[in-house]
Amino acid sequence: MNAQQLIEIITPEAYQRLLYAVETGKWPEGTTLSQEQRDACIQAVMLFQSKHNTEPEHMTIAAGGEVCFKSKSELKQQFQTKDENEILRVRTNDPAQDNAG
Repeated sequence: MNAQQLIEIITPEAYQRLLYAVETGKWPEGTTLSQEQRDACIQAVMLFQSKHNTEPEHMTIAAGGEVCFKSKSELKQQFQTKDENEILRVRTNDPAQDNAG
């Protein structure tokens, strides 16, 4: 099987399993990958990303096979909220914290 054939048969679900395996060194069921399996998974993930990754994150393979690096400012802009004054407020179970503000 060549690389193009491999890209064509990887489903998004299979890609997520491969990505999890690469990131953790284990299959989702908990079985540890051998070094050969991990190397093969990395290659499969990169091949899949090279065809399907139209919105690459900080350091991934973009569609077309190019390695994509985003600068710190690009990442900040990507995660910036629409309203800079918007804050996530979390209630605690601590009465002293509830009365502090």
